[in-house]
Amino acid sequence: MSEGGVISVGIDLVDVARIARMRKSYGDSFLQRTFCDFEIDYCNKYADSDLHFAARFAAKEAVVKALKTGFTGDINLKSVAVRNSALGAPEAVLDEFAKARLREMGGSCVELSLTHLRDYAQAIALVLK
Repeated sequence: MSEGGVISVGIDLVDVARIARMRKSYGDSFLQRTFCDFEIDYCNKYADSDLHFAARFAAKEAVVKALKTGFTGDINLKSVAVRNSALGAPEAVLDEFAKARLREMGGSCVELSLTHLRDYAQAIALVLK
């Protein structure tokens, strides 16, 4: 983790059933518009894949809230992706536009924490100096 403190915080809560409905209604096009290939591969490894997609969706929302942009301009759903470290911790992967916003804020990194139950997934993102 970076030294120097927290610049900004974002948090989001997602209803897992909402993600299931989106997948049922829009199929692969929803997944392709929303998630990177490595996120789709990761989530599809699990029988309860909607839960894992929901956690990653919450992470995307939490990060753009912490970046104070929302999904506007050049920042879109694929501007933020989530991968897991070698130890299994979630890590934010930012595209060039999200990285530029992070630098504008004086940030050096985004730290993530994800959690979920059967019906809900939640993420918190910290922009650190």
